[in-house]
Amino acid sequence: MGWIIPLVVLAVLAALPWLAERSRHASDAFRAQAPGRFAKLSQGVTHYQWLGATRGPIIVCVHGLSTPSPVWYALAEGLGKMGFRVLIYDLYGRGFSDAPRAPQSAAFFNRQLNDLLDHQDIQDGVTLMGYSMGGAIVSAFAAAHPDRVHRVILLAGAGMAIRNDRLTDFSCNVPFIGDWLFHVVLARKDRRHIRKQLGRAFDIKGITELQLAEYEGKGFLRSMLSSRRHLLSRQLEEEHRSIGRADIPVVGIWAEKDEVIPLRSLGALSQWNRSVRQEVINGADHAIPYTHSKQVTVVLRDILVEN
Repeated sequence: MGWIIPLVVLAVLAALPWLAERSRHASDAFRAQAPGRFAKLSQGVTHYQWLGATRGPIIVCVHGLSTPSPVWYALAEGLGKMGFRVLIYDLYGRGFSDAPRAPQSAAFFNRQLNDLLDHQDIQDGVTLMGYSMGGAIVSAFAAAHPDRVHRVILLAGAGMAIRNDRLTDFSCNVPFIGDWLFHVVLARKDRRHIRKQLGRAFDIKGITELQLAEYEGKGFLRSMLSSRRHLLSRQLEEEHRSIGRADIPVVGIWAEKDEVIPLRSLGALSQWNRSVRQEVINGADHAIPYTHSKQVTVVLRDILVEN
């Protein structure tokens, strides 16, 4: 009978991700506090907001792996002063959007963005700006739908290189055990890291609290792991070469001290697309949209106003 207690302990440990998921907030109750609006798209409900100017050229901003769409608030304010309309939205599994169970590949995110543009009746080519994983999304979208894209701006964008620790790599490459490690061990580690930022003054008020709230959303951890296993598992060399052949202007804005998207991404992107324009924000790390928004806005003004 001595084996019963260890077996029960193992069963409880194995069930931790499932038990934690059941305790997370229901989407309908959570959405009652959402700003912006909701669109019923082909894969699920997507939360979106229009910011900036009421009229003018459109910039669609796509957030990253774990940060919800408010990560764009500070930059959207600057873009609005330049006369741009800014459309932000929550990727599936983040913020107030649904968390469908489909593999989160480039095609998955392309469909969400394409659906949203159709829903908003946006027919002309737009500027797409992607932060971190959002950079991979806008790059894949531009390669697949060059007729819908006027310009691509990558802000510490993924698709060239990404730094993962060994445990994250193991979780991404090994099913079942990797899922458990990601949901239990890595999620706790990430939350602990974010909590250390509480009380810091950022360019976006409450951004740390918003990031922590993500971890209480149903399907969030599953969506993050799926994105890592699919979209973020490969380089986007083919897509960037395709964008170059389509003569779509590309701008890369990088953070000098980024520990997630290494600065060597700049060199890779230059090899794949010789016409790309690139800038480095000195002193910035991967939190660049809400720590160095003023510096990024200056770069964007130089790029967008002169063109």
